[in-house]
Amino acid sequence: MSLTPDLIAALTAVDTPTICNALEVAAPGRHATGFNREALTCPFPTMKPVVGHARTAMIRSREARPASDADKIALRLAYYEYIERGPRPSLAIIQDIDGAERGLGAFWGEVQSTVHQALDCAGVVTDGSIRDLDMWAKGFFALAGSVMPSHVHADLVDIDRPVTVAGMLVSPGDIVHADRHGAVVIPAEVVADIPRICDLLARKEKVILDAARKPGFSTADIRAAFATMKDIH
Repeated sequence: MSLTPDLIAALTAVDTPTICNALEVAAPGRHATGFNREALTCPFPTMKPVVGHARTAMIRSREARPASDADKIALRLAYYEYIERGPRPSLAIIQDIDGAERGLGAFWGEVQSTVHQALDCAGVVTDGSIRDLDMWAKGFFALAGSVMPSHVHADLVDIDRPVTVAGMLVSPGDIVHADRHGAVVIPAEVVADIPRICDLLARKEKVILDAARKPGFSTADIRAAFATMKDIH
């Protein structure tokens, strides 16, 4: 399922919690799966939500990867070509495999955010760390496990394979929605239905919110609101 401009606009018009609510309707078996199960940090919380096709990779920082400089450069170039090939827009989904010292070194900073943005990548979701917040590419989204000062030995280990980031399993090409609250995988078979379901849920919620904001609100108003909500389709 490709992300058309209209679908991208509709999906990024709502926050990630709303997407999660819609998925409870569209894919009810996913109530407790598909999103990050550990907290992630959003260093730019005013940025609007993003959505894109997952481009996956694994990194490590604690120890230098046992490879020649030529091999490291070759993998880095292969990774950039992987991002460039699309589909677009993409989201970089990066797993840090350093275990207990996950996030020790930052793969992401001024250079990586700028390069990825130039390759039409909308942002990064990683359980590793990021840095260079003041020099970060403007408008490039980020969710990270932490903010750290050094890159230590940060380098790629593998690309284009399933990864687990903060408890969220992501396969290459998955559609991922993210904002300051977290990230969630949207199954391709239901993604086109999500905007309609979001609209339906918003109209249902408006009934109870409008009631709760009126003077003299009581549980009788809640009962009436629930009855009205049943008739909204």
